[in-house]
Amino acid sequence: MMRMNRSSLCLVILLVCTQGLSGCRQTESQYGTEAQLALPTSAGQVWAVAPAVDLSGQREVDPILQADLLYQQLQTVRGITAVPVNRTAEVYASLGIVRVQSEDEAALVCEMLGCDGLVVPTVTAYDPYNPPKFGASLQLFRAGAAANVARVDPREMTRRAAPPPEDEALPPPGAGSYRQAVGMFDAANGSVRDALLAYAAGRTDPLGPMGAKEYLASMDRYCGFVYHELIARLISETAREKYAGAGR
Repeated sequence: MMRMNRSSLCLVILLVCTQGLSGCRQTESQYGTEAQLALPTSAGQVWAVAPAVDLSGQREVDPILQADLLYQQLQTVRGITAVPVNRTAEVYASLGIVRVQSEDEAALVCEMLGCDGLVVPTVTAYDPYNPPKFGASLQLFRAGAAANVARVDPREMTRRAAPPPEDEALPPPGAGSYRQAVGMFDAANGSVRDALLAYAAGRTDPLGPMGAKEYLASMDRYCGFVYHELIARLISETAREKYAGAGR
């Protein structure tokens, strides 16, 4: 009788443990699917990433690191092949320039890289403390958009006396046909946090100790989120341009 009681007790414990494990498996959080971007064109394009222009005045900003963060985001966009910043930096060095100052120069860089566009990131605000703040813009210069690219002499560019001042911005929008996306992303704002949560879905471990808060604790991750949002705006501008041209 005593043996049966022990056997029955073991069976009950085994059933309880099995049901408990099954319940845990059913309620376990699953990875979501991240929001993806796609270029609205059947033909793919090659976009090169330029070193970032720092207008924030913060020493923590690394122009090459910021360009790498942008490159990582562009790599995930369907329809875009991204050229890393080191190749663009090599072309800059061969031309003796720090950054492009006109569409003609940008078109020449695109020609030398064999790409369809040059994306220049600019950092306007940088505060890594929680809640982080990051202001930035992306300027997309198109290859062949400048009419005078054939008259740009690379040797003349290398003979220019000095690079432009560090605080000198690129030409303002409207001065040419390039596209621009600008934004200030303050994580203290509810709309920014909502967008961050949507971006983090599928990109963070649902069982991790921090979850989406990783993007508030790591400034590099937060910058990646901002660049994703700005790329989406650039793509939206490209789509509007495409449909407007089709309607003419």
